Amino acid sequence: MAELLLPGEILSMTARAADRLLAAGSGDAALLYLWLLRHGGVLVAEQARKGLKWDALRLEDALSALVRLGLADGKMQAEAPAPPAPAGPPEYTAADITHELEDASSSFPGLVSEVQRRLGKILSTADLKSLYTLYDYLALPAEVICLLVSWCVEEFERKYGPGRKPRMSQIQKEGFVWRRLGVDTAQAAEEHLKRQALYRTREGEILRLLDLKPRPLVEKERKKVAAWTDMGFSDEALRLAYEKTVYKKQGMDWDYMNGILCGWHKKNLHTLAEIEAGDRQFRPQTAAPAARPADGEADQRVREDLERMRAFLRRQKETEGE
Repeated sequence: MAELLLPGEILSMTARAADRLLAAGSGDAALLYLWLLRHGGVLVAEQARKGLKWDALRLEDALSALVRLGLADGKMQAEAPAPPAPAGPPEYTAADITHELEDASSSFPGLVSEVQRRLGKILSTADLKSLYTLYDYLALPAEVICLLVSWCVEEFERKYGPGRKPRMSQIQKEGFVWRRLGVDTAQAAEEHLKRQALYRTREGEILRLLDLKPRPLVEKERKKVAAWTDMGFSDEALRLAYEKTVYKKQGMDWDYMNGILCGWHKKNLHTLAEIEAGDRQFRPQTAAPAARPADGEADQRVREDLERMRAFLRRQKETEGE
């Protein structure tokens, strides 16, 4: 039995549109045109691909055909509705933690022991939940979590003095930063720590260049030092920028100096000779010179820490196999 054409359920097109579609002989263009009629003339690419069971290329070709036929203007696409923001990590219970600790096949119990050793304390229930968030929700490997904890301990002691330890909630917060940066494998963690060690070394060197006393930098200053390092400026170039800043501002002004350096970077001027030559030797922007590797001591510390993590995981696997 044929379906009745009920009022309010009828789609219509002009005869001219039908003639153009028939003359073109493009079945995909006709199908897409029908889909658009059914959805108010607004193309949401993801929904159209799903409804028509097409891939992105087929959809693009069909839309191009409609544009050529004058049946679409190419500007009707709309973004798919943004997915709801993730609710965040689940509220783990003490029972969840206990179950994981009692799982003989899990590496979490060994991880807990190692983290307790590094922090010098027994983890509370709240601490265990933070650690389990890194392990389960962020799915960071145990060796990456151990490197994360070691780095946070070093940073905390450097800022606040020997023997001071970070809270697990602070380590969890840094873990989210690592995950967002893609630091989720041992190799990525090793590269990230080498880069951080380089930034830390440069902080002390740049303070000396700027005639400032050694001190931990605040976050905005650290970000600027990291950016200048990534841009590849020589010490002489940084000193010149500092002198220009002091001449203009009668003292150190991080934002003003950063403006000078960013201007030079846009012109691809990173050494004293290039800067002195000025705009006469302007060259198109190329990749900034690679930052020099971290100093030997920092690099060695990262390697040793990573090797301890690998040995720790080997012991875990051997224990599981017994």
